[in-house]
Amino acid sequence: MTDLNPANIILNADSYKASHFRQYPPETTLVSSYIEARGGEYAQTVFFGLQMFLQQYLSTPITAPDIAEAKAIIEAHGLPFNEAGWQYILETHNGYLPLEIQALPEGSVVPTQTALVQVVNTDPACAWLTSYIETALLRAVWYPTTVATLSWHCRQTIQHALMKTADTCDGLDFKLHDFGARGASSEESAAIGGVAHLVNFMGTDTISGLLAARRYYGADMAGFSIPAAEHSTITAWGRENEAAAYQNMLDAFAGPGKLVAVVSDSYDLWHAIDHIWGEELHAAVTNSGGTLVVRPDSGDPVSVVSETLERLMKVFGYHTNSKGFRVLPDCVRVIQGDGISRLSISAILAEMEQRGLSADNIAFGMGGELLQKVNRDTLNFAMKTSAVKISGKWQDVYKDPVTDSGKRSKKGRLAVIRSQTGELQTLRETDLGDQQNLLTPVFRNGKMLHTFGFDEIRQRARQEIS
Repeated sequence: MTDLNPANIILNADSYKASHFRQYPPETTLVSSYIEARGGEYAQTVFFGLQMFLQQYLSTPITAPDIAEAKAIIEAHGLPFNEAGWQYILETHNGYLPLEIQALPEGSVVPTQTALVQVVNTDPACAWLTSYIETALLRAVWYPTTVATLSWHCRQTIQHALMKTADTCDGLDFKLHDFGARGASSEESAAIGGVAHLVNFMGTDTISGLLAARRYYGADMAGFSIPAAEHSTITAWGRENEAAAYQNMLDAFAGPGKLVAVVSDSYDLWHAIDHIWGEELHAAVTNSGGTLVVRPDSGDPVSVVSETLERLMKVFGYHTNSKGFRVLPDCVRVIQGDGISRLSISAILAEMEQRGLSADNIAFGMGGELLQKVNRDTLNFAMKTSAVKISGKWQDVYKDPVTDSGKRSKKGRLAVIRSQTGELQTLRETDLGDQQNLLTPVFRNGKMLHTFGFDEIRQRARQEIS
């Protein structure tokens, strides 16, 4: 038994795709499909991630061993295998898939129900290929786009709170930290989701995301972290030596201009704040020249965060900013990484505002809610065929289920324009006229036609945040 090629694109599909080459009408030469978010939790999406898939999977040709491997697996699986079709691609196109893929610029903030990607076969003998790639291509788009969208909406929420309660938004890039690596379903998921979050923020503990930004988008260093304690590095000292454990963190990492995060709820958070940080180590914190970031890690996030801030202000003091909200001295801040979601961020910030506490005091860490607690239905993603060419004539293809109008699909070859009011609109390519089509070719026949740099993507996404 030979080892499977983990990058064999022929096997990167749903099982039933293997039988579809026999199902199209005779004389079908071209099949055109598109990807959209049909709607869901958000009205706007941040399109991101296609470039990773194109470089990693579609820029490498299939090989004779790939075909042999797929034939053995698929036929044993109980399905017909299109050996002639794949052999044709190998011999005629040197193994590169004869597809053209158009897409919006990555980082675009897009209303739902806007076409994000359009794909069509470039060889009339391979009409079956467009739909065959659906499984891999849709997955390559929905997941990073959904994570980027969630992160983008969190950024808007935090920015809004800063604008209401802080003198500046200078620290916004580091207000939501990615804690999700261990909660992702795989290292590849952590990489893809991790880099999607970095479109909006610069704080992360997901190293895989940094590597993806470097490998696929040319970002030398897309995110940053700081030294931080975990429970084991505190509890290993024993409860009676909790203060010594904290002192060790300051000795090892504190200093002028430096930040160090210390989880402080291993035993009694309130005792740690009132007596250890507030009394025993008060001078060490205030004289360090850097910033201690206290991390609560249990309890109800909404009440715990505000109580933590109130107690820290009692022992370290505060000043009132120009908008009338209280701010801790620069030597101390708080990060909440437990129970964080888009909704809990909003609730925490609302409670802080109610108590007169500036959003400048807090940063957030999000784990499974960021990288894992999303799915294709979060934004109702779908890839659907909208046009086929049969006997030399383009024909509309669509679905319109009487039982679910939300699944109605678009018709014809598509284009996306920016209207005079600035909104993105999807229309038929035949109705484009002299308007610019924002769906531009990024891939054709195994070759990348256009790539986006990470700074460009970030700038595009942030232009839409007012």
